[in-house]
Amino acid sequence: MNPWTNISRRSFLATSTGVALGAMAARPAWARAADGGLQILEPMDGAVMHARLGRAVPGGLEVDISGRAPQGVQVLVQGRPATRDGETFRGTAVLRERETEVAVTAGSDSARQEARVRLVWDRHSQKRYRFVIDDNSFFLRDITQKGYPSLFDCFYLKMLKDLNAKYGARFTLNIYYTTGDDWNLSQFPDKYRGEWEANAHWLRLAFHAYANEPSRPYQDAPVEKLLADLDLINGQIHRFAGPQTFSPVVVVHWGMTRPEAWKPLRERGSPVLGGYFRKSAKSATHDVNYRMDEVRSEWLSRHDLLKDFDSGMIFSRVDIVVNGTPLDKIVPTLEAVIADPCQGEIVDLLTHEQYFWPFYQVYLPDHAERLDRAIGFLTKHGYKPVFLQDGFLGGPE
Repeated sequence: MNPWTNISRRSFLATSTGVALGAMAARPAWARAADGGLQILEPMDGAVMHARLGRAVPGGLEVDISGRAPQGVQVLVQGRPATRDGETFRGTAVLRERETEVAVTAGSDSARQEARVRLVWDRHSQKRYRFVIDDNSFFLRDITQKGYPSLFDCFYLKMLKDLNAKYGARFTLNIYYTTGDDWNLSQFPDKYRGEWEANAHWLRLAFHAYANEPSRPYQDAPVEKLLADLDLINGQIHRFAGPQTFSPVVVVHWGMTRPEAWKPLRERGSPVLGGYFRKSAKSATHDVNYRMDEVRSEWLSRHDLLKDFDSGMIFSRVDIVVNGTPLDKIVPTLEAVIADPCQGEIVDLLTHEQYFWPFYQVYLPDHAERLDRAIGFLTKHGYKPVFLQDGFLGGPE
């Protein structure tokens, strides 16, 4: 048993930007070498490609395709000869559609082998970031209990509004149904609906989980349980905040579901799910990865995005967990991210609501300053705020 399964949620959130307890799975068929050895290594099936990962050509994007094949045989990539160096090959393919299947062949006649990789072209990609805040419930309870004249009389929403005014920042708040005591969303008044709708261009609400506890509530739960909780919270968001404020699910609590939940979540309107897709030094497997197989999780640990074609879901890797990153480490962490073409096109930021509240046992007095530092850095470097659930990855459909 992995000892990390027994750590508290508070310890996990306060100290980690990624942990590991992923379920090991076999390499998918497309990633395995054929009997004779033909194998595409880069890019991975489902990789999302953009200008920083290729070269613009008239009407398309040229990308490198590399892998292994038996020595001494010709390799063709999209029908064009690849260069050879021992067992390795390197060729190019041109992407002209949103999705392209690239065929690679080795040898000829009866000895001919073939491998294929499906790639997604983010044609309108630009430097952008999204900011997601998990575990929200305290601010909703506070507004319910205090009955403020305005939503933004709550210090938490006021802080987010100030960041929007300063930088144009956008936020998706992933919410619980209940705080676990005697408060739940059904008690939140609808008198603020007009104010929610007036600010929906930068502030949205999405399902996260029924409650903070138990940990990993949907990791092994029936898909029906996840969807029932999703429908419950989505209905409340529409009631008190309106459809403009509603966002399809962005991050499921603990980033863990059965893989068979991916397609129903996609069918409920969510095109992108965010997770950590990282290993811990204490484990050999990935965690907070929606129980994705190890091969694809490892790829996502080094890249922005990956599409699962069976479900239609795209997965996004969180680049920084702000509450787990000290103030003086915010900029160095983001500098490393934006310098990497594989990780720096879309910067996915995440933090957790509870660390803003003084009553919380591990309250962070500088939490708001950390957000300002991160958003200010990205704004200075030309990154634009988006909702990845809008259009295609925050850009035109």
